[in-house]
Amino acid sequence: MLVSVNTDAGPLGEVRVHVLRRFWLEREGLAADPQPIANAADVPNVPRTLAVGLQHVIFALPPIAIYALLAASYSLIYGLVGRINLAFGELAAVGGYAAFLGFALAAAASGAGMTLALASALLLALSASLSHGIVVGRLVFSPLLRLTGQQLLIGTVALALVLQEYLRLAQGARPLWLQPLLSTPHAVARSDDFVVTVTPIAMACVVLCLGAALALLAVMRSSRFGRAWRACADDPLSAALFGVDGRAMLMKTFALSAVLAGLAGYVVTVYYGTFGYAGGFVLGLKSLLAAVAGGIGSVPGAFLGAILLGSAESLWSALFPIELRDVAVLSLLVLLLVLRPYGLFGSREPLAPKV
Repeated sequence: MLVSVNTDAGPLGEVRVHVLRRFWLEREGLAADPQPIANAADVPNVPRTLAVGLQHVIFALPPIAIYALLAASYSLIYGLVGRINLAFGELAAVGGYAAFLGFALAAAASGAGMTLALASALLLALSASLSHGIVVGRLVFSPLLRLTGQQLLIGTVALALVLQEYLRLAQGARPLWLQPLLSTPHAVARSDDFVVTVTPIAMACVVLCLGAALALLAVMRSSRFGRAWRACADDPLSAALFGVDGRAMLMKTFALSAVLAGLAGYVVTVYYGTFGYAGGFVLGLKSLLAAVAGGIGSVPGAFLGAILLGSAESLWSALFPIELRDVAVLSLLVLLLVLRPYGLFGSREPLAPKV
């Protein structure tokens, strides 16, 4: 039994030791402790600065991938109709909770392996976010789209609050945690006693998001859907004259955006181990700012904005106090928007709402 802990700053107090014992060791168990580093002796030795920088780049990749998917969701809707749906973070939370349910169902099934658990969680996350996204688009977004005021923006704020409470009542306010998945660290480089590591789950999440991003770019560039989307985004009246159904295009775009949000929620759950019912708000806000910084309405711009946001967070974490990171990074994004309000790839002319 743990009775005391000594640190560089002195021994922990009795209350902190109790909290550590009660809410970490007893709840998470030994499985939550870091596992030994694999192949640490077989990697090249590099300068210290390069090793530390490489480790921070590796740490930044999963958040960048998550921001990129959600930023693309915002850009797809805004680029089509010139309006913002502020509930995509909550749709990601729906996908995250559904992923946890998928893991629970796979664990209950006898003989279910890791691959089956990951696949079932992914399928359930995408299905849940898609179904919720279609309902949201048809019952909330589409009816309010014809109004010219701020009713739609207010409606999506209310929708975000409704989804938060819906998740809290359905799943409970207590965080749900997964057992660590594919968390054995593998060494990629070292600098004497400092070892640069990466976990299989981190690389799997990055590869999954990268594949989704490349597929989205290919769809928007070469498919019939992408051509119809660009036509509606450029001139909805002319597109309608050529037989493109604007309402159907909106629902298809909403479904695609919801799937991207659900995939982001899935990645959050499998990488971080949990996704709280209120976690979608900050995640969605950061992703929206990334989309705006890249030029909202541009999918490549959304990806670039996500890279900018994730890199800024990683750089601040490496050099300055991490508790001030969000304040500093969001302030830098505000400064960017003041100096370049149309974003990095956005149009200089504001995009008018389209109905």
